[in-house]
Amino acid sequence: MCSRDPASNQLIDYKNKDAEEQKLCTTSAGGPIGVKDAIQTVGPRGPALLQDFIFLDEIAHFDSERIPERVSYAKGAGAFGYFECTHDITNFCAASLFDRVKKRTAIAMRFSVACGENGSADTVREQRGFSVKFYTEEGIWDMVGCNMPVFYVRDPSLFPSLVHAQKRNPQTHLRDPDMFWDFMTLRPETLHALLMYFSDRGTPDGYRHMHGYGAHAYRFVNPSGETFYVKFHFKTDQGIKNLDARRCTELMSHDPDYSIRDLYNAIKKGNYPSWSMFIQVMLNEEAKKCKFNPFDVTKIWPQKEYPLIPVGKLVLDRNPTNYFTEVEQLAFSPAHFVPGIEPSPDKVLQGRLFAYGDSQRHRLGTNYMQIPVNCPYRVQVKNFQRDGSMTVNDNQDGAPNYFPNSFCGPKESPRALALQTCCPITGDVYRYMCGDTEDNYSQATDFWTYTLDNCGRKRLIRNISEHLSEASQFLQERAVKLLTMVHADFGRLMTEALNTARISKF
Repeated sequence: MCSRDPASNQLIDYKNKDAEEQKLCTTSAGGPIGVKDAIQTVGPRGPALLQDFIFLDEIAHFDSERIPERVSYAKGAGAFGYFECTHDITNFCAASLFDRVKKRTAIAMRFSVACGENGSADTVREQRGFSVKFYTEEGIWDMVGCNMPVFYVRDPSLFPSLVHAQKRNPQTHLRDPDMFWDFMTLRPETLHALLMYFSDRGTPDGYRHMHGYGAHAYRFVNPSGETFYVKFHFKTDQGIKNLDARRCTELMSHDPDYSIRDLYNAIKKGNYPSWSMFIQVMLNEEAKKCKFNPFDVTKIWPQKEYPLIPVGKLVLDRNPTNYFTEVEQLAFSPAHFVPGIEPSPDKVLQGRLFAYGDSQRHRLGTNYMQIPVNCPYRVQVKNFQRDGSMTVNDNQDGAPNYFPNSFCGPKESPRALALQTCCPITGDVYRYMCGDTEDNYSQATDFWTYTLDNCGRKRLIRNISEHLSEASQFLQERAVKLLTMVHADFGRLMTEALNTARISKF
């Protein structure tokens, strides 16, 4: 077995660990089973009996063992570990996990592929999810990010259409290049993220060798009540590695679960992956004077103007004991904050604050926060929520289920109140369309000109042209027009690549 990896030897390890204990199989009610491979019948060839609870118990549960998969980021890998604060940032943030250097906070992390279904390959060109759950002594903080510092759209009303355009055609049930390029080219704000998607970072070498980003702006509150806008960065300590197109295709055919396997094996071998956490900080006055909308998630904050400030380190040192229990049921929501961390006015973030929790209630049930992997176990939850499907804790016993009350029910937190900020807002209520009112090209141009080298530009051209050449001619022309607005050379080279692809087809 020495040539097999730890993931392949999981059952051998289980057998060796529990070899001395012979377990007896039971029904779901705990009753021991004498015969497991035969149902009850009238005679050896006769009809089955309705009284055969052992069979009915098994088959009824089998019929119901799948839960709804996530609409996006369905397939993923997860692991557990800790966050260690390595630098003092209490001048920016009062959150308890940052209150002293060397403090450790338990974490869970989930990595995922954006638009593929649960059985899709890990190495397809997709955005990757990068989510961290911090189990703090003041509750759960969920940082729900990805491996790109920007997103495709700046208004949450477009999020369902963005996902639909990347998934399956409703009639053919096939991925459709026309759907993809129609949406993307009708919304030029997607350009910045789209270039990253088709660059090397669209095919990372597993989950250990990619950076993570919060993407959105958030707000920090320090112990004095001062506020700052921040962005989160998580830099892989393993070094960046990406896969070329040929290697991706090879892995799709012979190891479609490559990224899950890689993460599991690394942790099992004691090669614990880690990421260094940084923040960018923008003062309130800087946000007001910023030359672009700092809450536009399609844009980065230039690091020359807002340098990275070190904060701490994420370390993963434990694999899940059961995938379904601890990864499939692992539920994140950007609305889960702790005192000292708040949302910014970012419109997409504001939309996600509701959408993620609503999705988890659909997938896992009203009481999904009682599932052990989601439970804020370092805090005794005290609120006025009761009952609902699958209430599995004490349901808060006989405590009052209304507020206010005179019978020792939960009280408001003075610390949370002290760190609750007042944000003055003025303006008219209206649906402000922002597709063409913001600058959609400058940062995409910077990415093409300064971030990519010549080889990176060539790979970007090849990756886009191979996909775009499958779309209708008018969509190709519309895409070339947009890419020309990013940079004249970009449009010219793309036209040449599409012409070459067209000739090769014939």
